[in-house]
Amino acid sequence: MSTVMTSGGQPLGAENPGFLSKERIIAAPGFNRWLVPPAALAIHLCIGMAYGFSVFWLPLSKALGIKEAIKCGPDVGFFQELFVSNCDWKISTLGWMYTLFFVLLGSSAAIWGGWLERAGPRKAGVVSAVCWCGGMLISALGVKTHQFWLMLLGSGVIGGVGLGLGYISPVSTLIKWFPDRRGMATGMAIMGFGGGAMIGSPLAAELMKSFASSTDVGVAPTFIVMALVYFVFMMGGALLYRVPATGWKPEGWTPPAAQGHNAMITQQHVHVKKVWGIPQFWLVWMVLCMNVSAGIGVIGMASPMLQEVFGGNLIGVAKKFGELDKAQLTAIAGVAAGFTALLSLFNIGGRFFWASLSDKLGRKLTYVVFLVLGGVLYFSVPASASAGNKLMFVAAFCIILSMYGGGFATVPAYLADLFGTQMVGAIHGRLLTAWATAGILGPVVVNYMRDYQLDVLHMPREQVYNQTMYILVGMLAIGLVCNLLVKPVAQKHFMTEAELAEEKRLAHERMAAGEVGVGDTTVRRTDPIWVAAAWTAVGIPLAWGVYRTLLSVAKFMN
Repeated sequence: MSTVMTSGGQPLGAENPGFLSKERIIAAPGFNRWLVPPAALAIHLCIGMAYGFSVFWLPLSKALGIKEAIKCGPDVGFFQELFVSNCDWKISTLGWMYTLFFVLLGSSAAIWGGWLERAGPRKAGVVSAVCWCGGMLISALGVKTHQFWLMLLGSGVIGGVGLGLGYISPVSTLIKWFPDRRGMATGMAIMGFGGGAMIGSPLAAELMKSFASSTDVGVAPTFIVMALVYFVFMMGGALLYRVPATGWKPEGWTPPAAQGHNAMITQQHVHVKKVWGIPQFWLVWMVLCMNVSAGIGVIGMASPMLQEVFGGNLIGVAKKFGELDKAQLTAIAGVAAGFTALLSLFNIGGRFFWASLSDKLGRKLTYVVFLVLGGVLYFSVPASASAGNKLMFVAAFCIILSMYGGGFATVPAYLADLFGTQMVGAIHGRLLTAWATAGILGPVVVNYMRDYQLDVLHMPREQVYNQTMYILVGMLAIGLVCNLLVKPVAQKHFMTEAELAEEKRLAHERMAAGEVGVGDTTVRRTDPIWVAAAWTAVGIPLAWGVYRTLLSVAKFMN
């Protein structure tokens, strides 16, 4: 028996899908695809505050004592700190929330990536907003009642799930809207994740300063205000999402011929349930893991590394780090904060620059540049440090951090090239387990090597990072070998026509207007005012964050 279809190409009885359903956000002909990147940015700029949560650690470590921390007794271990309410939390304990963020981001993206592809980005974006902002409200309650387990549950676990869903929510959609500029499209969104802390950290500092009193450090009300602001932005982004109809392509664009770097781009599709058994997935997994491990290890140690290597030279004093007095240490810490701000700008800019460049170079060659140039720069750091060449030292790390961010932004397009676009969001979610692994591996290598050389080998502080740099070169060499081994995926791994049709049915996809008589052919041109308004809404806070960051960079330059 044949199915009766509506004029919109849907089965009769499906004319009124739910508000959050994927059917409701299939774009009509004439929709302006440039409305989708600001929607993605609105979500990524909010969840990107995960990078900046350390701004709360110092105030929270004095939440009870206000002026000075009320230290817990020696009998109070980590598990007791989860429930203790009469002494302050240690900064090392608070840092577990940061670990949970990225473990839950990777695991939730891997677990629910397949659901996201079928449910659509709007529903995923709304769930992300509820989890991320609701988690912050639960954390505010945890601060108010001084119960750390509530903070871990709120921002760490529930917020971490929101991070994972929010992070991958736009990936598949952007790649389908921009088949001609895959790298640039994902670079724009993932740039937002890197820029979230650039906006959120100074905003949180201003709010805490405003709410602080003689009896409150101001963290709980700051969580509440930021949760409400973020909820408005994230819901706005989620509701702005649209997906293209099946078969849509930019006007005048044809898929490139399979030659040169385009030989890696497939027009077929792999199902997410098969990727665990495909060698190319694990090769790209290792490439991302090695690139991120090297970068993330340096991010956490950038400030102390600059201070210990150059010491008093940072403020024009010819003394080593261990010879400085308290005032001088405070002065060089301020300089190092500017260095960290400079690195954040390169991290963010690199996400857009390298991902866009990958559209020209191809994804494989772009990663060759990351891994070879990164290895050369890491290898040069000990020499520039021993020569006291601050310019070379800073330049090396700025380029390294641009490629760290670029690695994140380029990998979704790499996956789309290899495995097709049908389930690239879900596949990207599974690949993010490499990020969770790198989040442990990178800091462990850098921190433990530093402690070992200081405490066991008793090396001078200015030399303790030399061996670490060479280890990071080795990690990038492993990533390079894996990247060079990446070849086009074997035909046996792709979905058959029947399997692809079934997956499209489960994903509630509708054919583009005019194809075999299916679809609404009414053209509804997007008003340019809406596009300008959407970009302004995300551009203003981003510009403010860049401005605040440049103020810190100016102190470093001077």
